[in-house]
Amino acid sequence: MQDTALIARVGRLASQRTKPYVLLLKPRVMSLVVFTAAVGLVIAPQRPPLALAMLAVALIALGAGAAGALNMWWDADIDIRMRRTRARPVPMGQVSGRAAMFLGLSLSILSVIALTVATNVLAGALLAFTIFFYAVIYTIWLKRRTPQNIVIGGAAGALPPMIGWAAATGDVTLASLSLFALILFWTPPHFWSLALFMRDDYDRAGVPMLTVTHGRAATRRHILGYTFALALIAPLPLFTGIGGPIYALATLSLNLAFLRGAVRIARRDEHAAETDRYSVERGYFRLSLWYLFIHFAALMADAGFGLSGEFPQIPGA
Repeated sequence: MQDTALIARVGRLASQRTKPYVLLLKPRVMSLVVFTAAVGLVIAPQRPPLALAMLAVALIALGAGAAGALNMWWDADIDIRMRRTRARPVPMGQVSGRAAMFLGLSLSILSVIALTVATNVLAGALLAFTIFFYAVIYTIWLKRRTPQNIVIGGAAGALPPMIGWAAATGDVTLASLSLFALILFWTPPHFWSLALFMRDDYDRAGVPMLTVTHGRAATRRHILGYTFALALIAPLPLFTGIGGPIYALATLSLNLAFLRGAVRIARRDEHAAETDRYSVERGYFRLSLWYLFIHFAALMADAGFGLSGEFPQIPGA
């Protein structure tokens, strides 16, 4: 009985000590990376053995976590000023900045080398570029300098399905690029809708989000513009051989709902938005959280049921 209690206590202590390091890897963000990378790998025309596929997705997730740790190391000074981020491990003092940097660099090297050896050079190179882009181009360079931080920086979050595809096939095609484009154009309206009701956070932190530099009215117009562009981009997988009728139904219904939400946001009076605590903007943001998941789940369903490639193909796709 005493042994059981001791084991339980040791387990609790170990969990308390390791939890901050797990949080450094941004597990919520990593879950989306894992899913989109896995879909990119599964729907590719050549599929590796299951064990190798699982290893590749795990290594991509590890690389994404490494980038998250480097982001938390660099952004600790602004994270502590924002309600949304001030409970992160570094500003809370649970992990030192040096430890976060060391963890991020170590896992970056490990994940890139391991993915290269396990799959191919292209997949490893794309993972290395993703980590570099997120940690250096976005976090260190763009985030504090330009309201285009999310527009350009979104490329880092758009690369995982391309890495998964490359891990399976060893190449980049129009099909994998269509997945990249889908996430790239989804990213700005997703984050800008969050910024509409979290503007004070970015003000305090001095982050030049569009709501801070151009105001909420301009941000609303940008959300509408990017949502229209996204509605044009989203059907591309149908014409590159990876989408089928399930994806067609999903993208039609989701983009109609997304457009409706963007139009409502664009027409919103700021006083009315403040009065109802940005309910429309929050609803759009919640929908955006499901948007990518449903699109990628539909692609996987089409592949699983053998329904992909039912639409006319782009020449050379």
